Amino acid sequence: MPQRFWLFKSEPSVFSFDDLLAAPKKTTPWEGVRNYQARNTLRDGVKKGDGVLFYHSSCAVPGVAGLCTIAREAYPDPHQFDPKSDYYDPKADPADPRWLLVDVKADRKLREVVTLERIKATPALAKMDLLRRGNRLSIQPVTPAEWKAILTLGGA
Repeated sequence: MPQRFWLFKSEPSVFSFDDLLAAPKKTTPWEGVRNYQARNTLRDGVKKGDGVLFYHSSCAVPGVAGLCTIAREAYPDPHQFDPKSDYYDPKADPADPRWLLVDVKADRKLREVVTLERIKATPALAKMDLLRRGNRLSIQPVTPAEWKAILTLGGA
């Protein structure tokens, strides 16, 4: 099993777990992180081989849709330097990049999405960062016990 576990949020209308499954080698850069705390987590905490819960957010039924692995550790997000990109940052300096990304690889889709409603109703997940009031970070740590509980709920 991976050393550490994370929950990565994505809006399925922008990029879904099915999109990741359809990507070449089921791998893609996790682009667009524009929050310093999330960026620091990518830089300092997320390592190759770590497990990721792919969470669909800002949709009709938010929840964990699939499992991923970190395929490549943090490196500069090239979109920060591209004026045509939605993720362009005019203050970003190529000599000292401001934003980072990691590559994620899809492992498998859960048999059923573990909905936010179900997560809230599961006592073993009561302390999950996802449920903490005011926590809107797109990248969050997950404990080994939370990871196992989500896998069980999702039929993995």
